[in-house]
Amino acid sequence: MLSFRQVDVFSAAPLLGNPVAVVHDADGLDDETMARFARWTNLSETTFLLTPSTPRADYRLRIWTPGGELPFAGHPTLGSAHAWLEAGGVPAGADVVQECGAGLVRLRRDDAGRLSFQAPPLIRSGPVSSDDVAGICRALRIEESAIVESTWIDNGPGWVGVLLADGESVLALEPDFAAFGDLKIGVVGPYDDGPRAVEVRAFCPGYGMPEDPVTGSLNAGIGQWLAGGRLPASYVASQGTALGRAGQVHVRREGQDVWVGGDTRTTIVGSVDALG
Repeated sequence: MLSFRQVDVFSAAPLLGNPVAVVHDADGLDDETMARFARWTNLSETTFLLTPSTPRADYRLRIWTPGGELPFAGHPTLGSAHAWLEAGGVPAGADVVQECGAGLVRLRRDDAGRLSFQAPPLIRSGPVSSDDVAGICRALRIEESAIVESTWIDNGPGWVGVLLADGESVLALEPDFAAFGDLKIGVVGPYDDGPRAVEVRAFCPGYGMPEDPVTGSLNAGIGQWLAGGRLPASYVASQGTALGRAGQVHVRREGQDVWVGGDTRTTIVGSVDALG
């Protein structure tokens, strides 16, 4: 049997964030077993903690959605680091260092005690083609004039970022999921006042979920795109509102680095014995 935790990420209130399933000591599991278990949990992500392949990392992480494996994802990174530390993991240095498909990712406690990860480099950035903009408009059921700005902010999952005029416009979206094709669209809109600077939604039907409740990788890309420019250098994003969640993502820019943090809380501890 393998130790198991389910961790709620990005909400200080119980059961209102985004859960991740974490399997410990998973070196003996093959790809098909991991994929099958991820489909069975039916969460946005399921992760597997393994022995690192480099001495520079504290652990290695594999991240699966119901539709396949990801090189990087944010809320699984925070939740898995929380689970690893809670199970007795001790980092070799001042920061926790995670090895994953996107390389090495650093994590630390922020000033409020929340775990934060350093946003990995974008693997695709820059302008969105007119054909892709047209596809985005079809998928989101909006006119092109509603888009304030768009850009690629892909750090592994494939995100294209879309800025709308305000948070209310983001919440009003009723996408046509059949029109997405391969697009993974992250939408952000600012608020004029209040405790949260922006509303964020993440649409990714290709990963087996129409909408991801609260998304660290997307908020990392948005921070690299907008923090310190259209948005303050440090801000809180709201996500999951349309799904009955209360996600709060803490984003801050420190020079060229962007850090993304949030509350983490273990909700289930146990073991799994059907993975052999």
